[in-house]
Amino acid sequence: MSFATPLLLLGLLLLPLLVLAYRRLQRRETKYAVRYTNLEVLAGVAERTWSWRRHAGIALFLLALAALLVGFARPSMTMLADREEATVVLVIDVSGSMQAEDVEPTRLEAAQEVVRDFLQNLPERFQVGVVAFSETAEVAAPASEDRQLALDAIGYLYPQRGTAIGDGIARGVEVARAAEQGTPGRERPAAILLLSDGSQTEGVLLPMEGAARAKSFEIPIYTVALGTPEGVVEFNRFGGTRIIPVPPDKPTLRQIAASTGGKFYEAESAGDLRDAYESMGTLVSKVEREQEVTFAFLAGGLVLLLAASAVAVVTFPRLP
Repeated sequence: MSFATPLLLLGLLLLPLLVLAYRRLQRRETKYAVRYTNLEVLAGVAERTWSWRRHAGIALFLLALAALLVGFARPSMTMLADREEATVVLVIDVSGSMQAEDVEPTRLEAAQEVVRDFLQNLPERFQVGVVAFSETAEVAAPASEDRQLALDAIGYLYPQRGTAIGDGIARGVEVARAAEQGTPGRERPAAILLLSDGSQTEGVLLPMEGAARAKSFEIPIYTVALGTPEGVVEFNRFGGTRIIPVPPDKPTLRQIAASTGGKFYEAESAGDLRDAYESMGTLVSKVEREQEVTFAFLAGGLVLLLAASAVAVVTFPRLP
């Protein structure tokens, strides 16, 4: 929390002095003797006077004074607000391992279904681009507000061969940069959502080299490791069957996210994958902004003042 006029907060130092003065006033001996014949009634009044309820009014008054002083200092808090515009680049692994069936029905089909729902829930003014990578990285759809273009690109994806994670990231950065240059003078932050289910086997750039390129343009990468450690694919060649383990490379994807300011997710099922994209959707569509909350403190202070007044009226001792 920050304050526009923090010097006014020095007034809070007076509150402990008021408490001390109040306690001293309560402990002061009675200066004048009062004759009263009905001692039983007087004892009841005295007991009520020294009960905890007697101090409730002053406690509420001090809280109200503190809230008002904080309000006068014009506090601001960092809060999440809806982002109006942004560019999201979906970088999706379409290597042969995406045929694995450890995520039903297959890794690729599960990804296509979840990503379609993700696109439908993004704000309308977000630009979305799609990059598919296997042994090379290709732009399946340039960044655009035309959501159908991205949806069609997702539908056309099919498993190929090889995994070039570094090149996929680099191509995603190119798509994001092209979108930024196409809207000069407008604040349109970008993020890359990288889904991969294996380790790098092809490509010019290593994964962390691609991540470094994204970091240089301040583009965070949110990564999803799709699949289980037991995932396998079967290849039938020359009359024989070859079974190849295809576990996701979680350490590399975690490092990519950490180095660029993104977040890493594990998805060993279609449900996990849906949760990951819902979380990423929230992150990319929200932005932290400083918002002044003076009204909340002033309103709270006035409410506490009214409460202190009500308590004082109810608990003020009266002699019958």
